Amino acid sequence: MIEAKVVCRELGCGNAVAESRGPLVEDGRRGGITLWRRCSGNESTIRECDNIGRGLAVCNGEYYHHVICSESVQLVDGAGVCSGRLEVKSNQSSQSWASVCEADFDQQDAEVVCGELGCGAPAALQGGLYGEGEGQTWDKEFQCKGNESLLLDCDTSDRKNNTCLPGNAVGLTCSEPDDVRLVGGGSRCAGGVEWYYQGEWRTVGAVDRKKEAIAAVVCRQLGCGSTVSVLRGNTTRGFEVDCSGSEPSLRECWRMYLLLPGLTVICSDLLVQPDIFLTDSMGGVSRGHEGPEVFRGYNFTITCSTQPQYPGGSFLLTFTGSNRTQTKPAVNHSAAFLFPAADGSHQGNYSCVYDNYVFSHNFSSESELLNLTVTASPLPAFIIRHVVVLLILLTAITTFYLYYKTTRRQKRVNRVSSMDLYVDANAMEMVSLSSRAEAGPGEERAAQGTE
Repeated sequence: MIEAKVVCRELGCGNAVAESRGPLVEDGRRGGITLWRRCSGNESTIRECDNIGRGLAVCNGEYYHHVICSESVQLVDGAGVCSGRLEVKSNQSSQSWASVCEADFDQQDAEVVCGELGCGAPAALQGGLYGEGEGQTWDKEFQCKGNESLLLDCDTSDRKNNTCLPGNAVGLTCSEPDDVRLVGGGSRCAGGVEWYYQGEWRTVGAVDRKKEAIAAVVCRQLGCGSTVSVLRGNTTRGFEVDCSGSEPSLRECWRMYLLLPGLTVICSDLLVQPDIFLTDSMGGVSRGHEGPEVFRGYNFTITCSTQPQYPGGSFLLTFTGSNRTQTKPAVNHSAAFLFPAADGSHQGNYSCVYDNYVFSHNFSSESELLNLTVTASPLPAFIIRHVVVLLILLTAITTFYLYYKTTRRQKRVNRVSSMDLYVDANAMEMVSLSSRAEAGPGEERAAQGTE
């Protein structure tokens, strides 16, 4: 990538985004040259790079190098490919570049630029972070949605202000690409080094004198701290990498296609950051403006926990500003510390430190601070709360009783009415039979006819 960066600069094509190699025969070409030069990345042309002793040799028609440049955007004066002052090609014919004013650029615009350069998500966006450009300033305001492939594909509008004050040229730092990983170690910060190249993950190997430098670059790129140990592996299906140790990412190191045993790297930030939180069983904990609050006289529990990376280990609970510490073994990756009868001495900052012995080394990781405040016991409020609860229960019981009583009375009334109707019907039937018995046959027939 360093040589590719020089090539892109020489051609006026922005930053180097990617490089790869392929067989010349498949490309329809025969023959080529091998360039035995090593560049620092700051050269204007490839001829300015150092000659490392073999000059130009015949390539014998095996492989060629393919370089992809960003073409219309670039980051200059930064520490690597993914950081620097943003410049946009303002004139394709004259190959002139323009700085961008911070007022015309936002986070969504930065996401597009980082993606266009083959980098990760934006990590820092600040005016003047990488100096001021000597040329002109871009005369448009970018209005990206964040999903565009190229910055020049974004919508633009006229600038609200035609001047860009000194210190406002956009300085952008993108995170390094997610093309390196450590596998087989139970953590993202430990394991065999693999590099995603040309569509597949490949093992990374190195000669003994370059192991430490490569491990330093890998731990730095992954955000895993410093190197704890680096060992040679047994696999040889990868390729050799040569780093100085100062590169921000592995893709800026030299890569050679010699198969060497892979590397196993262990970084200092092996353990994930543990969690710390406060619990209680008596209602003595509340949420204040500056963090959790415990009422004086109530007990409380501070719980430490971590992700299930490795078995065992222990938690050290520290209290900032004093020598008070407690240690407990990690059971199911957590530990609980009980504090009875809170008082003013319990107020302060607490943190959990998780310790474990893994890979023949001691590792530790500390949680964020838990700011605990102890306040006066809210006894009147406590009583009022319980009285309100009792009143609510009493009201509910009374309402249920009245409803039950009313419903029962209504059922009794309905049952009595049904009995009265039944009795009245029987009486009427009896009166009718009696009248028929007293009447003569003719009258009975007349009555039947009437019925």
